[in-house]
Amino acid sequence: MSKGKVLIIGSNATRIETKDGRTGATGQYLNETVVPMLALINAGYEVVLATPNGAKPHMDEASDSAEHFGGDVVAYEKAKAFWANDTSMNSGLTLRGAIEQGLDNFAAIFVPGGQGPVVDLMIDPDMGEIARHFHEKGKPSAYLCHGPMATVAAMRHAREFRSALVAGDEAKAREWAKGWQYAGYKMTVFSDTEEKVVEDYILHAKLYFNMIEALTAAGGDVSKTKVDFEPNVVIDRELITGQNPRSDHPIAAALIEALDRRQGV
Repeated sequence: MSKGKVLIIGSNATRIETKDGRTGATGQYLNETVVPMLALINAGYEVVLATPNGAKPHMDEASDSAEHFGGDVVAYEKAKAFWANDTSMNSGLTLRGAIEQGLDNFAAIFVPGGQGPVVDLMIDPDMGEIARHFHEKGKPSAYLCHGPMATVAAMRHAREFRSALVAGDEAKAREWAKGWQYAGYKMTVFSDTEEKVVEDYILHAKLYFNMIEALTAAGGDVSKTKVDFEPNVVIDRELITGQNPRSDHPIAAALIEALDRRQGV
């Protein structure tokens, strides 16, 4: 018998804008999605995937490597098979559909990274409604890597906030962010120095804003590791954030612990 349902929120983004006026390929990370999903399933929870338009997330090609599984080819192949074939990865539920099912039916949410959430989830009104519900109810809310940017959707003027960030107007961004539900929360996110590796070696271009500056402007108490790409999970009240791809196992463990504790397990 299932211990409860966890809503996995995916991105539909395939491109992200860069400062040279072009776009770079992006999407959702394989390990950041599948590792926590499998951990939740193994812990007795049911996972339900939803995206803004109901289509399956686009896998970021940069994540399609055994390197993100510590070089474990067996784990990598298992994850790829899960992504391709498992029913929970091919459900076709929209965020609005999840809301209509009743958010009280879900015990927690989990938002994996890849840069996708920076493109669509952070300004999606349905994502905002979901984030606000879980914040108000104090239910576990886990966001990994770029995933924490989806918390921005909870603010009243998320789209204007993002536009101010793109314009490089931090003062205006701070104005639009007033009243953000997660202001003052301790959190982490994919760091500026980690993003520089992606910019230099994958995108070959600069992004309009970095995640730490964005969440700090919104009012978050953002921290990062001293060493890039070291696992890092920060927990503050119901909010659970992980810094980077290597935080996939730790954030899964933290989320399961929070769920079990809430259920009195």
